[in-house]
Amino acid sequence: MNSSASTRRPVVITGIGVISPIGTEVDKFWTNLSQGVSGVVRIPPDDPNHRAGEIGGLVANFTDETAKKEFLRAHRKSIKVMCREIQLGVASAAKAMEHSGLDLDAIDHQRLGIDFGANLMLSPPSVLKDACWACVGEAGEVHASPWGALGLQNMEPLWLLKYLPNMPACHIGIHADARGPNNSITLDEASGNLALGEAYRVIDRNHADIMIAGTTGTRLHPVQALHSQMWHTLADTPEDPALRCRPFDANRTGQVVGEGACSFILEEESHARSRGANILATVIGAGASCVGKRDGSVDLRQAMVNAIRAAFRDAGVAPDQIGHINANASGEPEADAAEAQAILETFGDAAAKVPVTAIKSFVGNAGSGCGTIELAASICGLAHGVIPHTLNFATPDPKCPLDVVHGEPRAAQNKVFLKISCTSLGQASALVVKCD
Repeated sequence: MNSSASTRRPVVITGIGVISPIGTEVDKFWTNLSQGVSGVVRIPPDDPNHRAGEIGGLVANFTDETAKKEFLRAHRKSIKVMCREIQLGVASAAKAMEHSGLDLDAIDHQRLGIDFGANLMLSPPSVLKDACWACVGEAGEVHASPWGALGLQNMEPLWLLKYLPNMPACHIGIHADARGPNNSITLDEASGNLALGEAYRVIDRNHADIMIAGTTGTRLHPVQALHSQMWHTLADTPEDPALRCRPFDANRTGQVVGEGACSFILEEESHARSRGANILATVIGAGASCVGKRDGSVDLRQAMVNAIRAAFRDAGVAPDQIGHINANASGEPEADAAEAQAILETFGDAAAKVPVTAIKSFVGNAGSGCGTIELAASICGLAHGVIPHTLNFATPDPKCPLDVVHGEPRAAQNKVFLKISCTSLGQASALVVKCD
């Protein structure tokens, strides 16, 4: 169904829960964002959850201790079956419900659903080592055949539950007693727009009145960090970690890994107004695409072009009605250039006038977790009448001829914006949002 002319059931955002490298409360998140405070650091040697010495966007105040005593007190009995990514996601959903003022005792739980995105979750080496050693022969060779008999008995009894990417949605659903639609999405950076887009359509189809939608993710996990080094171009200069991520800048050298989560409360508008909720924004359009070439390579530019145009059609807007673009912009040279070309193609003459911002410059790339954090940045900025700026942008790149907001936040001329996200596998998603 295309709801471009007018959504039959307008869908609004009434709550934000952010767990990010620059803040785990909405106010703190915005303060650091507006003041240009980076969350990209060098991982300290005593950090038990990450690869020491790695540079990335770290949620430093989310520790094993604070998870139990602060962020997940209501979930303390379930923490033992939550890896860090699940914990981050569940904590963000709890904060979103609190921020929205949602009274769980006063709603129809049959009309409450969940749509949540996550990375494929990986076990840290410490969890697997005893099981693996049990399958090593006398000469140091590894044998697969003893795994069932000898290896598995050395695994944690609830190991599988601790690393399933659908578990954030499960834990959130159990805690909120959400009996409506429940879905999980695992499409890396594209997940955020897809989760909110699907939640928006579930409400529009009258299958729910409230949806908790969000994502969680990490590229700072010890194994994920190694995978990032193998599969992505990571920034290696300058020495200062806070300056590493330079989206759209001519001197960018790659992306920076990170971690984080963010959730939103989406409601049918009349439902939100009837309970006196504070309406932050309205989701008015969503689109997605995946484009692969015959030779097996991907076409990021075309995927983003398709997703943006689909979102515009769904929202019933034209390019010149967009107040700013919140870009995927990871800092990878080729990917940023492809995104710039997609913007030029879809916006035409309006491309030179539309401001563009890139929030990964503050927090790094958290995989599935990044898109929703970036979306929250634009909503928070527009609540203050400004567009958040991009950190570390100093030298324009002829391959990216865009109006990149930098130096400081810029006054917003209108409150409709486009969020673009994409993966290295050619998957793209787009969301059009109007802030009040």
